[in-house]
Amino acid sequence: MKFEVITIFPDFFESFKNEALIARAQKKGLISINTHFLRDYANDTHRSVDDRPYGGGAGMVMMVEPIQKAVQEIKKQGSQDSTLDIQKGRILKKTKVIVFSPKGKKFDQATARRWSKLDQLIMICGRYEGVDERVAQYVADEEISIGDYVLFGGEVPAMVIMEAVTRLIPGAVGKQASLTDESFNSKGMMAKLSKRLEYPHYTRPEVFEINGKKTKVPKVLLSGSHKKIEEWRKKHTK
Repeated sequence: MKFEVITIFPDFFESFKNEALIARAQKKGLISINTHFLRDYANDTHRSVDDRPYGGGAGMVMMVEPIQKAVQEIKKQGSQDSTLDIQKGRILKKTKVIVFSPKGKKFDQATARRWSKLDQLIMICGRYEGVDERVAQYVADEEISIGDYVLFGGEVPAMVIMEAVTRLIPGAVGKQASLTDESFNSKGMMAKLSKRLEYPHYTRPEVFEINGKKTKVPKVLLSGSHKKIEEWRKKHTK
C-alpha cells in the first residue's frame, strides 16, 4: 500500500513515519509513505501554490495547476511501478485520489476498509482559505472530511487516514483478534449493538486508590468465565 501525500509541509510527517506501528508496517514492507512538496510542481520562480480568490474574500486559495501536475507525476510513477508488477505476475488493484475539505464526505470505518484494499492512495492536503474547486471536480476521485470542524490544513487528516487504513492491512496489527470486536467493526460483536462503540477496559493493578477512594476492577472480569465476561461487555457497551 502506497500513501502519497501532497503537501507544502512535508517535514510535518517525519515523526509520524518513524514511530510505533506505522514505522513497523513500513519495515515489514506493508506500506510506504511518500511526501511530495507541492512547491516543486509550481511553474513560476517564486514557486507559488496559492493566489487571491476570484470574487474577493479573505485568505488565499490553493491553485489547481500545481496540484494537477503533482497528481499526474505521481500517477505516472505509479504506472511505471504497475508495469513492473505485471511483469512479476502480481495482481493490480486501484489508485484513489482524495482531497480534504470540510464539505466532503465524512470519513468512516467502512471507507477505511474500502481503501485498505487499494494499491495507492494519493492525498491532497489543502491549506489557507481552501483549494480551487476544480481540484475536487476534476483531479480528485473523492472529497473527504474527517469531522465537522475546521483545521489549519489537510496534514492531520492525512495522518488520521493513514492510521485507520494501515490498521486494516493484514500483518500491521500484531493480534488480528484485536480488530474483530473493536469499535465500528461491522463484522464483530459491535455489529449487534446499535450506535454503541466500546465497553470499559481495565488492567493491573486490580485495586487502585484515587483521591482517597479504592477503585476495583469488576469481579466478573476476574472470573475466567468467557460467557459471563462477554455478557458483561455487551451490557456495558456505550
